[in-house]
Amino acid sequence: MNKVILIGRLTKDPEMRTIPSGAVTTTFSLAVNRPFTNNQGERDTDFFNCIAWRKQAENISKYCQKGSQVAVEGRIQNRSYDAQDGSKRYITEIICDNVTFLGSRSDSSNYSSNNSNIKLEENEFGKSNDIVNNDLAEDPYASMGSEVSLSDDDLPF
Repeated sequence: MNKVILIGRLTKDPEMRTIPSGAVTTTFSLAVNRPFTNNQGERDTDFFNCIAWRKQAENISKYCQKGSQVAVEGRIQNRSYDAQDGSKRYITEIICDNVTFLGSRSDSSNYSSNNSNIKLEENEFGKSNDIVNNDLAEDPYASMGSEVSLSDDDLPF
């Protein structure tokens, strides 16, 4: 099984291009902090090259920029090419299956991100699903009062 999930920030603006077959692709670099600290008490960061395709690529290019926080779900892919000097070069990339835009609107001013909390996915036919805007700052139960009473019969388990 080849599955990877990463949460990090874009290190630069995404680059979108159309390949000769007409498909749209967007590449971006993702900075991900390690979950532990080094000997100096600081967190090291890993940088991953990511590639998205079709409508998802267009949406990333449109809604993300340097500093945007995203969650990437995809797979690791290795490829190689011959450099101009004749040496063989190897590249490890993350091929994105799903990209979720994270952060809050208050984060957008700090990281130059003007759109957040938007989840974009492609279904099995390569079509983009609707954009879902989940503003986590709003309490959906605020109008119900300070306490919500539930009985055991209300629970599904």
